[in-house]
Amino acid sequence: MSPPKQFSDTIREWAEVFMHRSMRDFKRFMNDSGLSFTQVNLLMRLYHGGKIGVSELGGHLGITNAAASQAIDRLVKDGLIERSEDPQDRRAKRLTLTEEGHALIARGIETRGQWIAGLTEAFTPEQQAMIVSALTLLTEAARKTDE
Repeated sequence: MSPPKQFSDTIREWAEVFMHRSMRDFKRFMNDSGLSFTQVNLLMRLYHGGKIGVSELGGHLGITNAAASQAIDRLVKDGLIERSEDPQDRRAKRLTLTEEGHALIARGIETRGQWIAGLTEAFTPEQQAMIVSALTLLTEAARKTDE
């Protein structure tokens, strides 16, 4: 097998294993929280992006404003997000996570990452250093392709 083909195959295989495990843990988190995929995605967007408007959120999630509003209403009712007036445009509403919403998503992220901590134990410190170096190069190259 040629080095570029072996490289591509190895990256693809790792991505499949990683995504399978990550999505399985994410699905378990969603089931345990009682939230839909859209609701968890909305909370994650607020967790990583701070305050955001309803229409921005709908666009980001690829759903209609009506669907976004419906998901938001449930999350407000559950005390996971707060809705407030936008100081620049009082007709617009801004959304932020409550402490409870922030803690819920932080727990979900921690749960999804626990298997990586266990995976770390499978490697010697030298192997870990090699993997860190390789993944740093891979991450940098991947970010450049996003630009």
